[in-house]
Amino acid sequence: MLNPSTHPLESPEPEIGWMARIREGDMEAFRLLVEMHQARVIGTINKMLGSDAEAEDLAQQVFIRVWKSAPRYQPTAKFTTWLFRITRNLVFNELRRKRHFADQSEERAEPIERAEREPDRVLLEGELQRAIQEAINQLPESQRIAIILRRFEEMPYEEIAKVMGTSVAAVKSILFRARAELRERLEKYLA
Repeated sequence: MLNPSTHPLESPEPEIGWMARIREGDMEAFRLLVEMHQARVIGTINKMLGSDAEAEDLAQQVFIRVWKSAPRYQPTAKFTTWLFRITRNLVFNELRRKRHFADQSEERAEPIERAEREPDRVLLEGELQRAIQEAINQLPESQRIAIILRRFEEMPYEEIAKVMGTSVAAVKSILFRARAELRERLEKYLA
């Protein structure tokens, strides 16, 4: 049988072998790990923050955290559960930082009126996608991460529960409330 730390692609979860090699400073193993998960991490962050540039910057921080955490990594759960828990924590920290900054800015700045969109200039599909993303962005943090992990990352309830540090029942409840809120916000598109 092949040793997973020597041939990570032979393991059902190659990340375990790669993390062992990363622990020893193996940049090639780190490159393989980043290549395998970068798109999903960036996509998840982008859905949470709504910005490509911010998603890429924060994804770099996620993988820096993976590199630095390699000596302490223990494969007690799926690697992706651990990875998305890091991602979730960094996204939540960023959202809190933004909210704090926005609260301070609102105290100093005059309110700015938003320009209304002209629906006739936009294709219905594009408008619907923006409306969905906006509705997701307005969800509370726990609902937003649960929806993104379930809908876009197609994670099972058990894995979402581990990422969020809660029970499967709590995840189902969070998703139920999130879906109900999304239905309400998107009602005009669902008719």
